[in-house]
Amino acid sequence: MFSDTHFHYEQTTRSRGTDGVCVLRSLLERNTFFAQDIGTHCDDLKSRAEALETDIAALPEHMQEKARAMIFLSAGIWPAPEAIVERERQVAELERHICEAKNAEGISSKIVSLGECGLDRHWNKNGADCRDEATFSSEMLHGECELFEMQLLLAQKLSLPVIVHSRDAADETLSCIKNCGYDNGIIHCFSYGKKEAESFLDRGWYISFSGSITYTKKSHIDAMRELLNYIPKDKILFETDSPYLAPVPLRGSVNNPANVQYVYQYAADLLLMRAEELSEIADKNIKTLYAL
Repeated sequence: MFSDTHFHYEQTTRSRGTDGVCVLRSLLERNTFFAQDIGTHCDDLKSRAEALETDIAALPEHMQEKARAMIFLSAGIWPAPEAIVERERQVAELERHICEAKNAEGISSKIVSLGECGLDRHWNKNGADCRDEATFSSEMLHGECELFEMQLLLAQKLSLPVIVHSRDAADETLSCIKNCGYDNGIIHCFSYGKKEAESFLDRGWYISFSGSITYTKKSHIDAMRELLNYIPKDKILFETDSPYLAPVPLRGSVNNPANVQYVYQYAADLLLMRAEELSEIADKNIKTLYAL
């Protein structure tokens, strides 16, 4: 139970010093149905698959087959400045890696979505995003939209759902989606309100909530409850976005996919239902979205 639609496995287990084998064991011991490792670079698919294969091989033999059945992957390009500038080359390379992987054997062949891709209009000159004012020139903003739309069209060509990153850019994200006319996938780590949710839902998108919902201030609890209740049960999903956004009570620590249980529990409490029941709903939605 407690499937995770969005985590960065290689970042979580390699650069962040987390024991990947322990993370996998924890997911398996909870009978997790689905865990999706997300891509952010045009050429990271192979290294991510290799990291997973290495840790799966280190599991007890009786767990390895179940682990391979649980893990799925995406591949996409996050809108970093260098990716925006090199968008034509990088999208072509992304397509090549996806097609090669789909025809290969092992974990890398289990690509069920394209992403994450999208728009990030938040800037923090000295922060971890590594984006500054120059990134937000009119030329770069136009290029960022082009990079997103190129990936939407590639997903349509490959018949893959899209994992959409949208930060401080709800209207612009919708504009790009409308330009392409491809409505198939998830608005991940949803950070907007009911009005924005309605716009995405009207076009058929799934809405995924991360550990960030557990940061909701007491004064905003009613609004969060209203938002969660507004999302149709057949369109709601949950994620960790690890190694980021560790949920309360682990906020500030390195996140990992096993922590998705806290996201489910928080949402379930606001929805006045059992976390296990919410997990069953999410699993059903995952099966529908990815035709599993």
